Amino acid sequence: MKRARIIYNPASGKAQFRKFIPDILQKLESNGYETSCHATSSYQDAIEAAKLSCQRKYDIVIVSGGDGTLNAVVTGLSQVKNPPKLGLIPAGTTNDFARAMGISGNILAAVDIILENHPIPIDVGTCLESKFFINIAAGGIFTEVSYTTSNKLKSTVGELAYMLEGIKQVPTVQPIYAEIEYDEKIFKGEIMMFLISNTTSVGGFGKIAPIASANDGKFDLIIIKKGNVPELIDVATKILSGKHINHPLVHYAHATHIKINTPKGMNINIDGEYGGTTPTEFKNLQHHLQVFLPKGERK
Repeated sequence: MKRARIIYNPASGKAQFRKFIPDILQKLESNGYETSCHATSSYQDAIEAAKLSCQRKYDIVIVSGGDGTLNAVVTGLSQVKNPPKLGLIPAGTTNDFARAMGISGNILAAVDIILENHPIPIDVGTCLESKFFINIAAGGIFTEVSYTTSNKLKSTVGELAYMLEGIKQVPTVQPIYAEIEYDEKIFKGEIMMFLISNTTSVGGFGKIAPIASANDGKFDLIIIKKGNVPELIDVATKILSGKHINHPLVHYAHATHIKINTPKGMNINIDGEYGGTTPTEFKNLQHHLQVFLPKGERK
């Protein structure tokens, strides 16, 4: 019999996941999976639980929680050779990776996607070869939003909370000089932010990197250059429709290896978690994890 390990954040999704555990176990075990569960107590605990699932040679690992919990499990799995296949039951506020991959927010429907047994090789990003991300790495304006946006606002208006908080920051954020090497090219200049995206969805907005693919071996690099307040708000509003990539303040490129250096340290956000400061570098680990996705879904 195959073996499945569920790693879930008991606080995510208003603690709804617990109510479905008997139904989830029944579905998995009736499809040939001997299944056990682990409730995480912290971000680091989720990483260790993922590593342990590799040591114990589970066939699949299923993570349920928000983007932070997913990042922790991806981090644990990415540090070992031949990790188990990964299933996802989204239960957070924005669920960026799940949204981009077409994974249902309905708990039992997400289990059905796993049981369809359609694993796809997905790229994973690494930061200084010590931190990992499956969706996004970023620095500058808007990237502090995940730390400063109140839970009450997020629960009230969802992903729009991040946009509202980000626009509020625009008048107070100063540009920073950056040198960004990507593959054999280089960008130099004052910037407001950068995004290194593996999928189309960031902060709940599905068109920030509208042509991104999660398994092409390349990141989508978006640099927002120095601008005045009206120009930056114009970029922010165009993000909703994906029309920002042709904006004069936007530098858009594709790359597998990106180095970022700034005279002044810039905080880095990876999948909503703190990722250190610049200088730093990012590499794309092509097809690093096998993830269960809906059949026919664009990657």
